Amino acid sequence: MKPIAVSIDRTSPVPLYHQLAEQLTAAIASGQLGPGDAFENELALADRLALSRPTVRRAIAELVARGLLVRRRGVGTTVASQVIHRRDELTSLYDDMVRRGQQPTTRVLGFRSAAKNPGAAAALGLPPETPLVSIERLRLAGDVPTAVMHNWLPPRFADISAEEVASGSLYAALRDRGVRPVIAHQTIGARRPTAAERKLLGLKPGDPLLTMTRRAYDADGAAVEFGDHCYRYDQYAFDVTVHDH
Repeated sequence: MKPIAVSIDRTSPVPLYHQLAEQLTAAIASGQLGPGDAFENELALADRLALSRPTVRRAIAELVARGLLVRRRGVGTTVASQVIHRRDELTSLYDDMVRRGQQPTTRVLGFRSAAKNPGAAAALGLPPETPLVSIERLRLAGDVPTAVMHNWLPPRFADISAEEVASGSLYAALRDRGVRPVIAHQTIGARRPTAAERKLLGLKPGDPLLTMTRRAYDADGAAVEFGDHCYRYDQYAFDVTVHDH
């Protein structure tokens, strides 16, 4: 592989491993390193930049944690297949894919316009017997399965059709009805996939899932959507910025 130019400022208060991690991240984001490319050997990179091996190892571990690099026994470290990064803003997966220049496609796995689900109803602040719009979809980036998404909507959106959510973004369908989600509460986690999820997402035994539940609200504070989603661990990541109070 072609070595990536890296400039390390030893007078900077920014830790050396973080300087290295950020510049390698930028090289991947800009396309200097593409999906599947072999990554420079840890020892060679340390020697070339006159850095300690623990410093380089920590930087590489940071990129592995971000889903940008993959370590495989017998193969070494390679650039991961293109990962979708969701920033800490209220967007749909469809929008995230379009923004990255990918071609999102959707398979509707299930659609009911009057489903009963007490847990989803509670998340939407509705009585447990409320008939909800229930939508289950498989979202793909081109031909690569990325997420299984289950969403529930209040009954005022019962006119949304399966064809509509198959051809575009659920949030676009809401905006077409004059509703704009403006704030959401999200919970991010991980778990083992079910057999059905493993098959849909093309996972191997032992592969984990990234999970997210979301309750989205409009400008008046009314709940407009509850989502329970799971993502391939190697195709998705969340970027979150935190601030000191």
